[in-house]
Amino acid sequence: MFKLTKYVLMVFDQALGDLFVVRTAGNVVDPVAIGSVEYALEHLKVPLIVVLGHMKCGAVKATVAGGEAPGSIGAVVAKIKPSFDKVKANGVAGDEAVEETATENVGATIAELKKSPVIKHLLESGKVSIVGAKYHLDTGKVQWFEQ
Repeated sequence: MFKLTKYVLMVFDQALGDLFVVRTAGNVVDPVAIGSVEYALEHLKVPLIVVLGHMKCGAVKATVAGGEAPGSIGAVVAKIKPSFDKVKANGVAGDEAVEETATENVGATIAELKKSPVIKHLLESGKVSIVGAKYHLDTGKVQWFEQ
């Protein structure tokens, strides 16, 4: 049996139910995640998509570390790998590669979302905006990326 607590987590100064959240490891998207975003935009009239990566992302760390990714984790790593390849090509390594890959991956996810005909139409009509950001675990601050 689950025990309810009296605590409510506030994100972006919003209460529970105020945000439609699609959460995936490494903030990667697949057709199901994109469909969820499209649903939020079309049926709930959500006006803003925020692709939010975070510091010290485990999925990004696994991608940078390389090696075997068991089960369906390999699908997550495969989505992040092109972002890591770009960072690696610039000679970045270690912890810095993890953080730069997480940032690059936010941009890659935004680009993939923009390929959706539904999202593309809503962006072009001005009914929806999309932004990227990165959550800093140590400070609780959100860094917004320039578009």
